[in-house]
Amino acid sequence: MRVAFAGTPEFARAALERLPAAGFTVPLVLTQPDRPAGRGMKLQPSPVKQFALERAIPVAQPRSLRLDGKFPDEAAAARDALLEARPDVLVVAAYGLILPQWVLDLPRLGCLNIHASLLPRWRGAAPIHRAIEAGDAETGVTIMQMDAGLDTGDMLLEERQPIAPDDTTASLHDKLAALGGRLIVEALELAACGGFQPVKQPEQGVTYAHKIEKAEAAVDWSLPADAIERRIRAFDPFPGAAGQLRGETVKLWKARAVMRGRGSVEPGTIVALDEHGVGVACGEGRLELTELQRPGGKRLAAADFLRGFPLEPGERFTP
Repeated sequence: MRVAFAGTPEFARAALERLPAAGFTVPLVLTQPDRPAGRGMKLQPSPVKQFALERAIPVAQPRSLRLDGKFPDEAAAARDALLEARPDVLVVAAYGLILPQWVLDLPRLGCLNIHASLLPRWRGAAPIHRAIEAGDAETGVTIMQMDAGLDTGDMLLEERQPIAPDDTTASLHDKLAALGGRLIVEALELAACGGFQPVKQPEQGVTYAHKIEKAEAAVDWSLPADAIERRIRAFDPFPGAAGQLRGETVKLWKARAVMRGRGSVEPGTIVALDEHGVGVACGEGRLELTELQRPGGKRLAAADFLRGFPLEPGERFTP
């Protein structure tokens, strides 16, 4: 089977790596254009492109696939590359571009998407972050037959993944990336023998995982402690939850929620300090910050952080 692939970040690379290993021919990879990164802001290839180059797989990097859009020449070149690749199926994982109808129709088996949620919950751009933020007990991976809607296609395979109490987006991402790579191989093996049994998504239970914005990093201390703790885990590694303290933006990487009802202290006020954490009053309960980071510094356990940045009870994180 000839399997073209469209994806960009590490989540997608984990799936792409599984395809040649499982015996599938990958004649073409589509990925986002190189982006500036690092201190020197030099152009860097995506993780998917890096793997494709290592395996000498042809790569196309159009800024759009719309033949009537802003970059019609790039879209036409990508279409020519796909036609030449003659894929039986296109696997899509966190690609970052909308696929127009001509792409969906081109492979004889259509386009299969690796989506990091249990559809129809958390359709959209940030399903891992939003599942943790919402306090979901589990998530998973769905292999979906793509259609013109936003993550609305028929489901082909699904597997659940518990969300651990200490899971961050980083740790859960790695679990789901490995799961997605295994499931897409199973799906392609089913496709090879005509074994698909598509299931329509339920109409009830639809939620949308909106893109994470940098502005969400600022902690709202009026929220309950457990909600803030979930957001800290959800925003690790990006954008990183943060609070303003003495005019500095302090990143908050780990915390424990201590729920003891609504106190009389202004939310954001430091109420306790010891080697185990920095206790901060919240709208409900208290949050013990156990790993923090100053601008330009490293992530530090609370005790090490306090040695370099001594605090006093009564100081307050400001909006």
